[in-house]
Amino acid sequence: MVSEENPTARELEVAAARSLGPVAGPSTGPGDHEALAMLARRGFHSTRTRPDLPWDPAGLSEDAAERVWDALRHYALRLLLRGAIQRPEGFAPEDATRFLGARHAEALASELVELGLAVEAPPGRYRLVHPPDSFGGTLEWFVGRALERTLGFSVAVGVKFHAPGVGGDLDVVAAAEGKLVYLELKSSPPKHLKPAEVGAFFDRVRCLRPHVSLFVVDTALRLGDRVLPMLLEAAAPGRDPALGPLAPRRVERELWALTPHVYVVNAKPDLVANVARAIAEGFAALAPPTP
Repeated sequence: MVSEENPTARELEVAAARSLGPVAGPSTGPGDHEALAMLARRGFHSTRTRPDLPWDPAGLSEDAAERVWDALRHYALRLLLRGAIQRPEGFAPEDATRFLGARHAEALASELVELGLAVEAPPGRYRLVHPPDSFGGTLEWFVGRALERTLGFSVAVGVKFHAPGVGGDLDVVAAAEGKLVYLELKSSPPKHLKPAEVGAFFDRVRCLRPHVSLFVVDTALRLGDRVLPMLLEAAAPGRDPALGPLAPRRVERELWALTPHVYVVNAKPDLVANVARAIAEGFAALAPPTP
């Protein structure tokens, strides 16, 4: 029995041996990715969100997944699919998006049928076979697979990292060369972007401390008109005053560097190419100086 007022060293050790057990902490199972292991090493106990995709994740063969991924590389198909997801009861191709002509939209709707993502409903209408809640999960899957296939990253998408005081999920985390990359993906047009969403991005960056961070907007519209000013405003409150204000640098077109390690990209002319270029810029900034 341990004396409550002045326990001896032996009494403390005996009591601890009887009562203390292992504490559940961050861990990665044998099937988890290096990206998740890097979160665990930072002290985060991460879990996955339920996949929200326009197909059954368990029923998609690797060959079918490759065909879907290749089709999603086309911005027009992503636009149509985004509109189709907003109409789970069924859609007419020309109504799914106002950015495509009727003939183009019809051809893309037929492509969704060929991919097994949609079926023809009454004449001139289509319906998704497995309608998700939003396009966000599809965009995460597409970008994550692109990082795996084209750059050889270990990737995890839709990750809850349960950081105290920091809301939301990590859309995509990727690991390569001992570096951690975090991507925040936005599938809605810039006009729908809210200051709170942008502020949450910087909260997660400051908590996670990745080597390179990307704010990715799947749009062909300019980022300098609305998105970039919102990012600059949201970054200011938590920024170290000694570092001075952010001075964004245009890398090319609508690919911007807020710092050597934080980038903003859109989908023009190609979303995957822009993401890859931003990561290359970030990795180059991390390299030692040349002679």
